[in-house]
This record gives sequence, C-alpha cells and structure tokens, in this order.
Amino acid sequence: MVDWFNSLSLDRQNDLWVVSVAVLTNSACALVGCYLVLRRMSLLGDAISHAVLPGLVMAFVFSGSLNLWAMFLGALVVGLLTGALTQSLHRQADVPEDVSMGVVFTSLFALGVVLIKRYAHRVDLDPDCVLYGLLEYTAFNLVQFGPYEIPEALPRMGLVLSVNTAFIVLFWKELLVSSFDPASAVAMGIRANLMHYALLALVALTTVASFEQVGSILVIAMLIVPGATAHLLTDRLGRMLALSVLIAAASAVLGHLLSVWLNTNTAGTMAVVVGALYSAAALFSPRYGVVSVLAKNTADALRVVREDLLALLYRWEEIGDSRPLGAREAIQSLGGGWLAACARYALLWRGEVRRDGSALSLTEQGRQRARALVRSHRLWESFLSAKLGLPADHVHEPAMRMEHYIAPELEAKLAAELDDLPRDPHGRPIPAQQSGDDSASSSPS
Repeated sequence: MVDWFNSLSLDRQNDLWVVSVAVLTNSACALVGCYLVLRRMSLLGDAISHAVLPGLVMAFVFSGSLNLWAMFLGALVVGLLTGALTQSLHRQADVPEDVSMGVVFTSLFALGVVLIKRYAHRVDLDPDCVLYGLLEYTAFNLVQFGPYEIPEALPRMGLVLSVNTAFIVLFWKELLVSSFDPASAVAMGIRANLMHYALLALVALTTVASFEQVGSILVIAMLIVPGATAHLLTDRLGRMLALSVLIAAASAVLGHLLSVWLNTNTAGTMAVVVGALYSAAALFSPRYGVVSVLAKNTADALRVVREDLLALLYRWEEIGDSRPLGAREAIQSLGGGWLAACARYALLWRGEVRRDGSALSLTEQGRQRARALVRSHRLWESFLSAKLGLPADHVHEPAMRMEHYIAPELEAKLAAELDDLPRDPHGRPIPAQQSGDDSASSSPS
C-alpha cells in the first residue's frame, strides 16, 4: 500500500490527502450537525461557528501559537457563552429566540473580525484561512506519524471524529430522548441541560478543528446540510447519522474533483456540492421530495378520476339506458380536463374499459372493479344515514370521497354494522360482495 502511494505523482498524493482530510472533517461536522437539525438548532450552530471567532483570536494572542487545545479552550468558552447569552436574552428579556441568536452571534463575530485586524500583525493568523479554509495546502503541513509522514490535519480530524462518535454511542439514549422530548428526558432523570451544553461543546470542538480546513463560514454547510439532507431521506436516527456521513464524504470527493476541474476553492466547491445534494433530496426524496409528492398526488388524483369513470359506466349500465355513453360525454361528466382524458386512456390500456366507436363500455374486469366501488359508496351512504342520522340528500358527496379509500376490512365492518342492508337510502340496490376477488377491493393501490 505504501509502495503504491509512493509510486503516485505528487499531485495525486496531494489529492488523496486533501480528500482524506475533507472526508474526516465533513463526517465529524455531519455527526453533531444531525442533532442540531433534530433540535431545530441549525441557527445556533451557525451562531457558534461564527461567534467563536473572538475566542480563537484571543487564544492566538495569549498562546502565540496554533495549538489545538488553546484554540479549543478559547472557542469552548465563547461557544458556551453564546448559548448562555442566547438563552438569557430569550428567557429573561423576552426576546424571540431567533432575534437573540442573531444579536449575539453577529456581535461576537464582528468583535472577532475587529480583533483579527487589530492583532494580525502580532500572531500568525490568516483571515482567508479563518474564513475560507486552506484544504488545498493540506499536504504542505506534514508531521511524522511512526515511519510515515502524514498531513497534520489527518490525526487531528480523526481524533475529533472519534470523540464525536464515542459521545454519540455512549449517550445514545440521552441524546435521543432529550432531542425529541426534553420534558420527558427530565422526567426520566436525564439531565437535558447537561446534554445541551455537552452538544454545544462538541460543536465548538468540531468547529475549531475544522477552521483550517473549511473556514468559519463554510463550516456551516458541513455542519448543517448533510444532516438536513439525510433527514429528508429517513425518519430513523441511526440511518440519518449514517446517511449524513455518506453525504458528507460524497461532497468531499465530488467537491474536490470539481474544484480541480474548475480551478476553484476546494472548501467552497464542497459546500456547493453538498447544497446540490440537498436540492436533489428536496426534489426527489421518496417521502418529502417536491417532485415525489407531486407525482404521488397526481397519481392519486388520476386513480380517483379513473375510479369515478368506472363507477359512472356501472351506473349507466344499471339504469338500463339503451343509448351508449360517449367518451366525450363521460369526460365532461367528470369535469373534463387532462386528468379525465388520461383516466380514459388508462382504463383502456388496463383492459377495464373498451371503446366501440365513440362509446365506452365496461369489460368484465372493469365491471367487477366498478361493482366494488359502487358497493363501497352505497354502504357508506347507508352508514351515514342509518347511524349518523344524515338526510338522504346529504350523504352522496361524502360517500363520493370515501369510496376511494375504504379498505376491505372497513367495508366488511360497515356491512356487518348495517346487517347487510339490501338497499341504500335512495332505494338503489347495494351490490353483493364478490368473494375471492382481490381486484374488487376499493382500497387505494
């Protein structure tokens, strides 16, 4: 493995180091970011990542070095101060929580910018590094690790990722309960406030350790967006954490490849990529995606219109009208529009309706399906009239809606409750249940 790595060109070695550090950095941010998303504290993560800037500057001023522990201590103090000030303004001064966050973090961030300008000549502090990150230069800061030389950021971010993972594993139950129901956590004896401030400390640690890689501004994307993206894809916490790490790692790899191709800042391109992944999830996630929801609603609406057309043809046959029902007339009876036209073509394709010239009629398959729909409709009308006392002229419209969503179990209960009434409130016969015919079920497919 070492020989293979040494056989690569310097550019390829640098690419591998950059991607490795980026994967560790993004993954560490994503893990704690999931809990910020679940606790609706995304803005607080933004506030902490910006507000710790004066703590970093003061740590540089007093230590005169880039020592991680000095930076962490300064950032931790200011990070906890940010949370405390935000809560104090919200509870004591009755300031809205979002306003208190905005006041605290913008004030502290502005103080940090002033301190950078004031003390930049005294310490080795590059504003561009703090704001934008220097992932591209990862391979230029190597340390000896046993017989090998590796980037200094690699063991540091590996340690932060390990700390975050260990904390989540050790306090899984406490974090889970306090994230979803703080009141129940307190009732169970869990110190919810302690979990809150411990999470803030982890956010501060992760933010400080990530500054040199992705900067104080772009760390927000890695802290929030992977978790928010994973939350669109699953409702289970374990899967959400795993997906957020995968998304963070993918953004690191794709972001670096894109930055090399476009010759742009690596951390910034990673943020763009993870934003694009979030947009894709927001559009296409199976449960919450805009396109997925639109497609599901459209399919549901098409099913309802299709079933309405089947029921209309059944009732046309039932009254014994010798005149065939024309396709145009049937579509107009359903209100017209493209849904009705699509429903007609769908029924023809499914073999439930046939067309003779310009007229439509039911096939045997379609007649069975239509009979089940009309049975559900008239059972529901009878229930509303007999059990709820609604007059006969008030039961048709609600029954028209409910007939599309009555499962076989509910239909059986309605029939038993009504003692298998032969006719509905309008005097029309209730079709008998077709035994052993699954296709006759009126539940949505």
